[in-house]
Amino acid sequence: DALPPTSRHTRDISEGSRVANRRSKMAPRSASTTALALVLALLGVISPQGVDATATGTTKPEIRLSDRAARHLLSAYDHTYKLRETVPLYANKVGPFHNPSETYQYYDLPFCEPVDGKVSKREDLGEVLQGDRMSSTPYSVPFRVDRDDESLCHRTLGAKDLKRFRKSVKDDYYFQMYYDDLPIWGFIGKIEKILKPGAPEMRYYLFTHVHFDVAYNGDRVIEINVSTDPLRTVDITDDHDVDVEFSYSVKWKETHIPFDRRMEKYSRYSFLPQHLEIHWFSIVNSCVTVLLLTGFLATILMRVLKNDFLKYTRDDDAAEEAEETGWKYIHGDVFRFPRHVSLFCACIGTGTQLFAMVLFVFVLALVGVFYPYNRGALLTACIVLYALTAGIAGYVAANNYRQMGGENWVRNVLLTGFLFCGPMFIVFSFLNTVAIAYRSTAALPFGTICVIIIIWALVTFPLTVLGGIAGKNAKGEFNAPCRTTKYPREIPQLPWYRSTVPQMVMAGFLPFSAIYIELYYIFASVWGHKVYTIYSILFIVFIILVIVTAFITIALTYFQLAVEDHEWWWRAVLCGGSTGCFIYGYCFYYYFHRSDMSGFMQTSFFFGYMGTICYGFFLMLGNIGFRASKLFVMHIYKAIKCE
Repeated sequence: DALPPTSRHTRDISEGSRVANRRSKMAPRSASTTALALVLALLGVISPQGVDATATGTTKPEIRLSDRAARHLLSAYDHTYKLRETVPLYANKVGPFHNPSETYQYYDLPFCEPVDGKVSKREDLGEVLQGDRMSSTPYSVPFRVDRDDESLCHRTLGAKDLKRFRKSVKDDYYFQMYYDDLPIWGFIGKIEKILKPGAPEMRYYLFTHVHFDVAYNGDRVIEINVSTDPLRTVDITDDHDVDVEFSYSVKWKETHIPFDRRMEKYSRYSFLPQHLEIHWFSIVNSCVTVLLLTGFLATILMRVLKNDFLKYTRDDDAAEEAEETGWKYIHGDVFRFPRHVSLFCACIGTGTQLFAMVLFVFVLALVGVFYPYNRGALLTACIVLYALTAGIAGYVAANNYRQMGGENWVRNVLLTGFLFCGPMFIVFSFLNTVAIAYRSTAALPFGTICVIIIIWALVTFPLTVLGGIAGKNAKGEFNAPCRTTKYPREIPQLPWYRSTVPQMVMAGFLPFSAIYIELYYIFASVWGHKVYTIYSILFIVFIILVIVTAFITIALTYFQLAVEDHEWWWRAVLCGGSTGCFIYGYCFYYYFHRSDMSGFMQTSFFFGYMGTICYGFFLMLGNIGFRASKLFVMHIYKAIKCE
């Protein structure tokens, strides 16, 4: 595990490293376009910095060009130190171990502060989004300087301070720091259960001493571990004033691990290597089962279609006198455009955009852009890619809307632009208000919110409009192989299991079964302290998800047409996207049975943001289902003779 088991006793936490998070790049020579400046802001060149969001319940926005405006990742040179040179050590945040979203600033607890006052570190957008708020510390850990028992400060803890520390120990709080960009964790204290006649007594102890073990190779820091001394604790059970001396020690040792391999240790804290073989076996087993079922279904469908083609061809040659039956009977209605055309086209356009964004994210993941303990890069990439792919949504939606005879393309483009961003903004506003009420670092600073809104207003929305204009003026037409009749046929009375909801349940079950094993690992990474590094497996699972979604939607579309139900357009979208509903159902199982999350803030964050993600999956897979069904319907009606 990335963090140790959550026993309520002494823990030695050996963690630490993320590869440098800024690389030298050419700084922008001019501000020729606002879009370029905004993208640079997202990538961390312009830093939206939040200050003291928790101390006063407010935020102080600061958007400025950073000193390292030309850098995205620190190069190896930036991590070289001379003997006794100061190495940066920043305190980041504290919070309950089981509630990863409920984090607070380190100095919200009465820890020792620097004599000359704490100084906040500038963070890029991704770090702010994941709740990082780094500040300087009074710890002095120069390069290759051992310290045996260094006093940090003396403090007298009053009743109020004791209450805060006692709550943090009771809720299993951990703290996080960064030393030379290497993350380290420790726990605030421990609980001991004392058996007494009657009822057992719980005693709360605060750790007062931490020990740093630092490994170096030449002039670079390679690894850092932190541990707490179980013999140096203070009893904080009662509310009487307590005099506490906080202290620390440092021990340096040489290692032969090269600098460019210092990240390998932290991959071991993911699901590697002990779970990798089981992981691969489970994924292969699941995928083989699903592919066999899909192949079986495809074989049956092809045989049925072959028989249908032979039957209809034979009937045409013999100039049948009997009335047509089956899917050929509704050839005059099957290409009748769906109701609510504008909303339908907006769903297809937004789903196409999200699919393109996910593919680009996978490309970045497979080339190694995302590495352990740099999850802020993933959030930044999602925002940048969503902004840059907005033109796809506008073009696809407007082009389909024009082909389906729509005239109010402005409303269609506006609907496309707000279809996903609108619900997400509502959810974010509510959750950010909850985080502000809790004085949590999960609350985005006002400056960061302004940057994101500006990005949307000056990049995302304009690209959506430009894509809409291009789609409206495109020359392609919808060429249906069959002529649509003037009046629609009446759909016959169908059994209940042929209705929309039962069909969605059947459609979502098979694709969900292909991914549910991988969902646990993803949830444990996003909503826990594990690290996900095996993106190759995830990409394979995603491809299988797309294939299975397409096949199951095609099969259900055929069965729908076979019973002379010609309203397949929306049904294909709903059946394709139903896997998103299954994923949201899995959220309830994970929350109540596979995690220890609790509290209103963590619960609202989990179900709120997962609802938004599942909604995005619904749109993306609904688009996949519709496109697959459309290709299938066009193919089968081209293969028969119809007026």
